[in-house]
Amino acid sequence: MLKIGVLVSGSGTNLQAFIDEIAAGNLDAEIVLVVSSRPDAYGIQRAEAAGIPTLVMNKTLYADPEAADAQIVAALQEAGAEYVFMAGYMRMVTEVMLKAYPNRVVNLHPALLPSFKGAHGIQDAFDAGVKFTGVTVHFANAEYDKGPIIAQEPVQVLESDTLDSLEERIHEVEHRLYPAAAQLIAQGRVVVGPDGKAHIKE
Repeated sequence: MLKIGVLVSGSGTNLQAFIDEIAAGNLDAEIVLVVSSRPDAYGIQRAEAAGIPTLVMNKTLYADPEAADAQIVAALQEAGAEYVFMAGYMRMVTEVMLKAYPNRVVNLHPALLPSFKGAHGIQDAFDAGVKFTGVTVHFANAEYDKGPIIAQEPVQVLESDTLDSLEERIHEVEHRLYPAAAQLIAQGRVVVGPDGKAHIKE
């Protein structure tokens, strides 16, 4: 069983999706630690309700991002986390974490990378008037939103869509795609090749 840490900053709906899929027997993993970048994040309550240990950070601790990541890495390692999943985590991870977990820090992005990188992927795609956007699961690396892509799923932008309705449908895909990608990792089927790309083994 894969032991994972989950990093959150907000409501934690993707954390909840992981908790639910583990409970349903669809994700062969155990969440050993939830790290929140903010003391007021609702994701902390979701973790506590599921009996998962938490580490709560704050803005002061992030004044030195590398020291903050060193503290997080120490807690993750002590908890036995083998992989780290960012779920709405609004801090860019530093080399400290990337070196501790090489090709084992996973991120979720609400657009089809390499399009619409950054913190406003849904808004940017909506404003651009594209017909399709989507969701990407990828390994994090030193370049923001540029790591090896594990899984993607397109989402059609409907003529009737508002930003809110598009966001809602993208989140629905996230809650399905992210645990499914985590299960591929749990099965040992995701490898990063010499070409720097993520490959899925049959």
